[in-house]
Amino acid sequence: MEKRRENRGIVSKAISFLLNRITFIVLAVTLVLFVGGKFELASAAQPSAELEIQKLTSCYALGTDAIGRGNLQEGKNIYRDCFTQDAVLTAIFPDGATQTNYGTDSWADFVYSVFQGNGYTATQHLMGTINISVQNNQATMTSYLHATHKRSETSIDVANGTYEDQVVNRNGRWKIRNRTLKLIDFLNLSSPTTASSSTNARSANSSATFIRPNIPRLKE
Repeated sequence: MEKRRENRGIVSKAISFLLNRITFIVLAVTLVLFVGGKFELASAAQPSAELEIQKLTSCYALGTDAIGRGNLQEGKNIYRDCFTQDAVLTAIFPDGATQTNYGTDSWADFVYSVFQGNGYTATQHLMGTINISVQNNQATMTSYLHATHKRSETSIDVANGTYEDQVVNRNGRWKIRNRTLKLIDFLNLSSPTTASSSTNARSANSSATFIRPNIPRLKE
């Protein structure tokens, strides 16, 4: 009888030990899967956020070029997809002059006045060298600008600079809250009004001149 009790005790302890080990293994596997799943979700979310943020550079370029074609309302509509309602936009020109506007409609009006005041018939804004850093629901982004502004068939203004942006995620959408454009040059490139007889003569008669664009309501 005593022997049976001992055997039962041994069997009971063995079963208890096995159950404890199985429970531990199950918990460990569950924890690994849970943590691993969260890590994979976080890793997958990062590229997705960066792609959304990067698209904002194209959004702004398309809105600005709509204004460059003379379509102010289309430009305003596009800007609203790129920026928050309380967005602050600043341009710093090569000579140190600055212009700051609050809200995208105000900025669109400013851009339109500049383009019309300088007689531009079309514009093309190219964005590149985009660098993005995401921290939770906020991000910073820098991008390079090369912009062409057409004055006539023989004259264009070319601007180069860097956009520095603060971006936020509101209601599941990334938008620019603050944008600063730091221009490094603003040049007028002109060709002769009559065709030259040779390529060398054409190059000799072409010119590149730094200009200060006609900027209404410019703040010194």
